[in-house]
Order: sequence, then C-alpha cells, then structure tokens
Amino acid sequence: MAAKKQESNNKSNKRKQNTDAKANTDSSFSKRPKLAVSKSENNQVKKPFKPFKKQNFSKFKSQPGEEKTTPLSKRERRIHAKELTEARKKRRKQHYTLEHELARLWEKMRQRNIAKEERSKIISEAILKMKGKIPEIASSHVSSRVLQTCVKYCTQAERDTVFDELKPHYLTFATNKYAIHLVMKMLDNASKKQLADFISSLRGHAASLLRHTVGSVVIEHAYQLGNAAQKQELLMELYSTELQLFKDLSSMKESRLSDVISKLNLQKGSVLRHMASVIQPILEKGIVDHSIIHRVLIEYLSIAGKTSAAEIIQQLSGPLLVRMIHTRDGSQIGILCVKHGSAKERKKIVKGLKGTVGKTAHFQYGSLVLACIVSTIDDTKLVTKVVIRELQSILKELVLDKNGRRPLLQLLNPNCTRYFSPDEMASLSLSISSLNAMQGELEINSETKPLKDEESSVKDNNGREVTMEKPDDSSSPETLQLIEGGKKDPSIRRQELLVGSGLAENLIDICIENAEELLRSNFGKEVLYEVATGGSGGILQETLGDKLNTLHEAIATLAAKSKSEESDKDHVLENFHSSRTIRKLVFESSMFATTLWKKALKGKCEQWTQGHSVKVICAFLESSDAKVRKLAKEELQPLIDSGTLKLPEKRQPANEG
Repeated sequence: MAAKKQESNNKSNKRKQNTDAKANTDSSFSKRPKLAVSKSENNQVKKPFKPFKKQNFSKFKSQPGEEKTTPLSKRERRIHAKELTEARKKRRKQHYTLEHELARLWEKMRQRNIAKEERSKIISEAILKMKGKIPEIASSHVSSRVLQTCVKYCTQAERDTVFDELKPHYLTFATNKYAIHLVMKMLDNASKKQLADFISSLRGHAASLLRHTVGSVVIEHAYQLGNAAQKQELLMELYSTELQLFKDLSSMKESRLSDVISKLNLQKGSVLRHMASVIQPILEKGIVDHSIIHRVLIEYLSIAGKTSAAEIIQQLSGPLLVRMIHTRDGSQIGILCVKHGSAKERKKIVKGLKGTVGKTAHFQYGSLVLACIVSTIDDTKLVTKVVIRELQSILKELVLDKNGRRPLLQLLNPNCTRYFSPDEMASLSLSISSLNAMQGELEINSETKPLKDEESSVKDNNGREVTMEKPDDSSSPETLQLIEGGKKDPSIRRQELLVGSGLAENLIDICIENAEELLRSNFGKEVLYEVATGGSGGILQETLGDKLNTLHEAIATLAAKSKSEESDKDHVLENFHSSRTIRKLVFESSMFATTLWKKALKGKCEQWTQGHSVKVICAFLESSDAKVRKLAKEELQPLIDSGTLKLPEKRQPANEG
C-alpha cells in the first residue's frame, strides 16, 4: 500500500513538471505578440488612480530652435479663443463677413430716434451690399431681420428689387423658420400685383404647406391679405384634384362648395375623398389655428355623410376645438360639435375649456360657443363646475363687456334678437344635414316600429340615400339626442345653471353694488334690465324676489337724488343710457314702477319735464298696466293740461273707462 501511494505521488509530481514545462515552452515560442506586463500586476499591488492631466494650453508648441514662449494671461487666452472661433465661422459660413457688416448697419437703421434721410441712406447701403446674394442670406437669423427692416422702410423701387430676387425661392423660404418672417413682411408691403403673383405661385402647393407647421402660417397670412377671388383660388385647390389642375375651373363666382359641385358636375365621392386626404394629416398634426382650415372643415361638414361628419366631430371634440373658436367659421364648427356630439364628446369639449372660459367669453365668436353650451348640454353639474364657476370669478368684468355678457344674457333671456345679430342667430341655429336626417329617421322609426335587423335605406330632404344600421342599446341614447339640447327640458336646464348654481344671486348682488355704473354703461345696462325684470318667464321671481326688490330700491334711490348732488355728471334720469333703461323697466315691471314713483318721482315730476327724463315720466302714462297709469295720472294730468309736459304724438294716455 505504501509503495502504491509513493508511485501515485511520483506520477502527480511528473504531471506538474510537465505542465510547467509546457507553459514555459508556450510562453517562449508563442507566435502571438507579447503584452507588456507591469510590475504592479506581477506584484498584484494596485496603485492609486491618477486622473488625466489637463493639457497646458497656455503655451504654444515651440518649433525646434525657437525659444519657449511665456504663459499667456486669461485675457490673452480669451482673445486667442475668440480669434479661433471667428476663423472657424468664416470657413463654415460663406457670407459671414457680410452678415457681420449688415448687423452693424441694422443696429443703426432700427433705432426709433434716427432721421428718415439717414435711415434711408443706411438701408440703401445695406441693400447694395446684399444685391445678388439675398436668396443665399435670407435664411440666416441675422440677415432675415436686416431684410425685414429694409423692406419695411425702403423705397418701392428697392422693395421691388428684393421681391424680384426672392420670387423664385418663395416656396423654399415659406418653410424656413427664419425666412418665413421675411416672406410675411414682404406680403404686408407687397403691391396688388406682387400679392397676386405670390398667391399664384402657391398653386399646387397649398395642401402640402398647410401640413407644415411653418408653411401653414404663410398660407394663412396670404389668405387673410387676399381678396375674395384670391381666397377662393386657395380654397379650390383643397376641394378637388380637378380644381387643382385646371385654373379656369377654380375662377368661379360660387363660394359654397355645394354650388361648385352642382355647377361643374363634380363627383361628390371624389371630392370627399380628396378633402379627407387633405384634412386628416392636418388634424393629426394639430394645425387647427388658421381660418382657412376652419373654412375647409365647414365646407366638408356641409356635404359629408353621417359617418364622415361624426368622425370629424369626434376628432375635434376636446382641446383642439378651443384653439378654433376665435374665428367665425371656427365658432360655427364648435357649435356643430356641441349640438351633434355625443354625451362623451360634449364632456370632452367642456373639459377642454377648463381654465380658458374667461378668455373665450371675451371673444366675439367664442362667446357664441359658450352661449350654445349653456343652452344645449344636459350635464349641468359639469357645466356649472367648469363654465359657470369661471364666469362667476370675473362676473363684473363680463357684465360690462360687449362679448362677455352674452352667455349671461343667453341664460337670462335665451335667443333674444336684441342681443344677437341675425348672422349670430343663424350660427346658433346651424346643423349638419346628414346627421339631422339620421336623427329624424331614428325618431320616426322609434315611434312607429322597431328598427329591423337588416340595414334600411331611406332618402333625406335632398334626395340623398342615407343608410342606417340598428343602433346598439348602449349607443342609442347618444344617437337620439335632440339638436335643441338633448332630452332635458330647457327650462329645467336653465333653472339649474342660473339659479341652482348661485349665478343669479351673484348677478343681483353685482347689480345692486354697481347699479349706477351699469345704468350708465352701454352694455351693462342690458344685463341690469334683464336681472331687474326677473329674466325671461320670471325665472328669478320665485326664489329671489326679495333680492329683486332690493335692486329696485337701489335704482330708485339713485333716481331720487337731486340735480345739485349730481353736479359732476348727468343725473340717472337725464343720462342717455340710464334714462332709456329705467323707461323700459317701467314698461316691463309694475313692481319697479311703483317703487320708483313712490321713492323718486311722486311730487317732483315738474322738475323732470325737460330732456331725457321726459321719456321716463311719460312711460307711466303709456304703461299697459292700469295700476301704474292710475298711480301717476293724478299728478301728471295737470302738467299736460298746462302744456308743461308734452306727450309723444303717437302715444296718448289710455282712457280709463
């Protein structure tokens, strides 16, 4: 056993020796290149890491035979670095020196206190330096500013020179973020011929530029500056490929797309497909701020089928719509989305307005959309939370504003022609014909018989075939919404928004506190009048009658003041606006007439028989309420008999039986 162990130990020792020998032979005769092994690796001792030494740029490399230079100071190093940067820019920019010179001239020409002769001399010098190189330098953020100032103040001959040089490159510059400002400045100062040339150069490119974030601004600017024919030329290209290819077809007097289709016998399906291909990329990119796009969308909705129209409404319902309602066509799109949108889409529209209601109310067209919302949407809790609360925070400002008062007046007296022009009333009554036909058919079928499982084909008023499918139970309530504002009774909706939200009480408080200011205001007097009469249908009388009496007394107190106390300004009975408002209140509210007579006019009528105040006095005798006439006749009849008080010729006091 011992012998066997010894033999095994000898074998293991031999194997170790053989492996060591092989390792030595391999290391000595290996064909691979040897790597230098540091002593630290052999000793397996790690030295601390030394960071990379920064190069010393303070000294230039000296050539052989030269003496070493002294280290440069910080100022010298800064100057040297600046020189290197300038040299690098000169190599990279072709017209760097020219731009530098133009920038110096620009600092002089853009000053406000400079003489016209000196400015024109500097501008002429700058244009002379740029001549022949304008297209090359117009894309620079420096040179484009110089060119804008030159175009603004230069002579017409110099402006024509710049226009001629830029003319072949307008499409390129229209998509450049710096050159676009020069293009717009050129359009602002262009002659009629130059503007027409520019708009004609856009033929075939309007759709592609509208899809471009920068290019769409140029198209919109040209559209705003153009006349009716030039606007139509830009729009026609977006309607159909035939109108895009043939210029003679686009020069038509008809402005409505439906009229163009009927006159040229265009295929409606082809027009819809082309317009969809133009509109969809624009909506996907969110480029919806321009009025030309709003016009295209309105025309598309006027001829679109129910499916296409519903898709557009679905895409626009939300924050995108808020960016559109500042224009006439944009507000009409907003009204259509509110009217024809489902409950879910209406909710998105209202939530999208959050934080912008006050700003929207001050816009002429945005206020129409708010008026449509408060008279259409059934979800009064959401409307109160988003719209009414924001209106309450700036209530006095809105009451005195021409546009801001409209949502309030719509709640106080809905769809009143005194406060909305015929064009605005037409906008509020807009609807989409294809969706109207679908809703009408669904209502008829729901009354007569249940819808069949198969698709049914009917014809609407225009003779179009409308194909309808049986709606699901989950979607039927949304599709059956009425255009007038859903299923909720308008009076209940109005009561919840006006009285239930506390808006009416706040309005009365504002009127009491600022009665004199509102009476003298051209716009505030109408809100005061509607509040003082209790709103249409006496909606405020039931719950807020006591507050209305307080408001009547506040107005009567102002009328009771003597003329001497009002020396600095007209008395409320002699002021143009306030006298007419008080007169209307006497006609409409017997309660107010009684309060005014007892508190302000009884025994004092003789001093108010001249000027605007006469109309207030005569209103008591012309009132339709016998009690009001009887109240004043005893005191006013002697004044009439003596000739002190003269009634209007067409209106004489009513006979008392």
